[in-house]
Amino acid sequence: MIKRLLVYIAGSIFLLSASGCLVAESTYLKKAEEYDTVSKELAELQKTHQKLVLENAALKTRFNRLTEDAAVLAADKKQLEGILKAKSDVLSKNISELRQQVAELKVENGRLNTDIAELQKAKEEKVKEVSGTYEKLLANMKNEISQGQVTISELKGKLTVNMEAAILFDSGKADVKPEGLEILSKMVETLKNVNDKAIRIEGHTDIVQITGGLTRIFPTNWELSAARAINVTKFLQQEGINPLNLSAAAFAEHKPVADNNTKEGRAKNRRIEITLVAKD
Repeated sequence: MIKRLLVYIAGSIFLLSASGCLVAESTYLKKAEEYDTVSKELAELQKTHQKLVLENAALKTRFNRLTEDAAVLAADKKQLEGILKAKSDVLSKNISELRQQVAELKVENGRLNTDIAELQKAKEEKVKEVSGTYEKLLANMKNEISQGQVTISELKGKLTVNMEAAILFDSGKADVKPEGLEILSKMVETLKNVNDKAIRIEGHTDIVQITGGLTRIFPTNWELSAARAINVTKFLQQEGINPLNLSAAAFAEHKPVADNNTKEGRAKNRRIEITLVAKD
């Protein structure tokens, strides 16, 4: 419309010029001024139009880019939702399995606590039994204990009766002498009641080696300590102690309990030990 107006004004000016002084000069100037104004407005509008065209193109480009970004984000969202669901399913399964395991562990813990309580009770009963055996042996052998010929010790459920060889055997002999049999007899009734322990009879000597004609019977201290331990074991069996609970062992001079350089020490090392230990 503006363009047609400019053409119209221009045409009017031309006609006025061609027709001479058909119109006043003021009218011509007015029309020329209007033409200039409209021309400027047209230029501004064209400039604005061009700017808007560029902005529109930029907005379309941005819109397209945002549309693409939105599509990518939507795809990412869908993928992440799938991953999240898969992980959620796995997590739910793991939680269910863990709950089952916790329940099973609670049952197992309850069973273990019951077993522990029973074992503790059994242990306490065994300790009481060993303590009872210990007290009975102390009472039965108080004379020998008071003379230092016998010692009885109890440590962590292990009971040991230590008897010097002199009260059981003559020097260089393995047969238990009558006095020794009387001492061993004091233990028999108590040991008969021991069924949950192994009764081990150990023979020990000092470091003095066997010499002379005695070597024909006992070449070394091994044979002597073994013969003494076996003879004590046989006597206990003959007196009614279950042979399945009995065993004999020899250590010769290799497990001393005192100094072998003194007479008193050697006397202590020549000994029979009867030990109550846990069965294999």
